[in-house]
Amino acid sequence: MTERATIARHAATVLAGQLATMAFGITDTIVAGRYSQQALAALSVGSAVYITVFVALMGVLQALLPTWAELHGAGRRRDVGRSVRQALYLAVLAAIAGVFGLLFPNALLQGTEVPPALQDDVRRYLGVLALALPPALLFRMYSTLNQSLGKPQLVTWLQLGSLALKVPLTIWFAFGGAGLPAMGAVGCAWATVAVNYLFLGIAIRLVRTDALYRPYAIWRPMEPPHWPTIVQFARLGVPAGLAIMVEVTSFTLMSLFIARQGTLSAAAHQIAANLAAVMYMVPLSLAIATSARVSFWLGAGDPKKARSAIRTGFRMGLSMAVLLGVVVLLTREGIASLYSADPQVAAVAGGLLAFVAVYHLGDAVQALCVFVLRSYRVAVAPLAAYCVLLWGVGVVGGYQLAYRGLGSWPAQNSPAAFWIASSTALALLAVILPLILWRSVKRFRPPTAPAAARAQPAAE
Repeated sequence: MTERATIARHAATVLAGQLATMAFGITDTIVAGRYSQQALAALSVGSAVYITVFVALMGVLQALLPTWAELHGAGRRRDVGRSVRQALYLAVLAAIAGVFGLLFPNALLQGTEVPPALQDDVRRYLGVLALALPPALLFRMYSTLNQSLGKPQLVTWLQLGSLALKVPLTIWFAFGGAGLPAMGAVGCAWATVAVNYLFLGIAIRLVRTDALYRPYAIWRPMEPPHWPTIVQFARLGVPAGLAIMVEVTSFTLMSLFIARQGTLSAAAHQIAANLAAVMYMVPLSLAIATSARVSFWLGAGDPKKARSAIRTGFRMGLSMAVLLGVVVLLTREGIASLYSADPQVAAVAGGLLAFVAVYHLGDAVQALCVFVLRSYRVAVAPLAAYCVLLWGVGVVGGYQLAYRGLGSWPAQNSPAAFWIASSTALALLAVILPLILWRSVKRFRPPTAPAAARAQPAAE
């Protein structure tokens, strides 16, 4: 099988699962939008906060993919199992921190001046989702393991199955019926809790019993924490998680600042943000697949094939980004009307989707760069670039343009101001990050030990 076919197959499988997971958010958005404008606005703010916490912590765990893919490429199967067990300690710490953040969001909500009428609904929504966070993080760790082994199929089937359960539960819990009261946005959260715990249980059973995992000896008694290993995880995972947190908080702050413009703007922005997140799944899947192949070849001691995988992944990613951007630009009004029955919300959202089409191009390039850079153990430089551009240009620039004016442009008092600034920030990232990647690949030197020696499993 060619490198292109391998990456395409891996990415397509990951994409199917990622889209099923993203359909959680689409389902919640559509159901809340049909329930009431107030519910959709509360969902917009609450989901922005939850996604910020979840994705930042997920990034810490997802950064383990290159480590496990390298061990897999070097043939060190038992070391994969030991590494996974040590990573569980990191996952527990991440879950504790995330639950605390979701249960106490007052400083964030008040600091960004979310209307008081929305704050109570948002707190109730986040309080329920705090229960969903631990199984979501552990399932993401299971997903990362499968991606590092080049076997994402089981994860995809579980994610597709979870969607089949999530949709009817969301409708039932939100609108009520059969003795259950209508709960609106909070009902969407309860449906997520139920699905997350069920499918984490299935994933645990698979790790324990499926033949795929037997060579890696994952299901063994937990060793005591090995702090050098955990610190090594953190050196790559924490900057990676912080970078994702910066990326997502730029979205979160957009939602929170836009919320002060009223429910119409918040609801329209939620539609645009949701579609942008769905589109992001395409380059994300290609980035995961490309990173897994690059790390595999680096672990196997073949940096030339690793570079070939990078070129193949980028060609595929850029082609898909252009195609998706054009499709959204041409069909934006119809897409907006599918999300909301309110003609005012759909009209405003249709205008924002034009910016989403442009935004996606830069988003695709930066995703590919960041994931491949982790294969070369580079995480701090992307974090610095994210801080300066996504927060500085995207959030601060958007706030200035929206509420104070920027240069010769008067204050827009529109969500479009934030999308203009964020698109500009991503365009700059799409220039800077490829340069960092090119420099990192050029300077990379493979380990001095021969591949055959590195392939030997460590002593039990």
